[in-house]
Amino acid sequence: VSLTERTSRLSLISKVRTKGADEVEEAVLGLLEPLTEHLHTLTSDNGKEFARHQSIAQALNADFYFPHPYASWERGFDENTNGLIREYFPKGYDFTSITHQDFQTVMDKLNNRSGKCLGMNTPNEVFFNINPIVALGS
Repeated sequence: VSLTERTSRLSLISKVRTKGADEVEEAVLGLLEPLTEHLHTLTSDNGKEFARHQSIAQALNADFYFPHPYASWERGFDENTNGLIREYFPKGYDFTSITHQDFQTVMDKLNNRSGKCLGMNTPNEVFFNINPIVALGS
């Protein structure tokens, strides 16, 4: 499961054994419950793994939205993030061999990668409002 916060580009990643709705719900709640004060809406694809979307929305006190069918451009940044994750785990990669720590490492790399659209800040800096140390000269 991969989740991306739209404004800061913060990425959250969790491994699930299957794409079953119960496992996906557990993973989404595990990733987002610590961040509920920042959470207002969720948007997912139309897959059956999100069949428990109402339960997720209620648990997180957030609105849940779906894009139009076959309109991946409505979730452009999510698709981009999935592409970045695929740089570490290419198509055909054996996900059974990936550990929780492997996902954590990739998540840390993505969230500590500065970007032009964030004013050369990282997603962590923007999301958590961290001011990086700067050297000032006179």
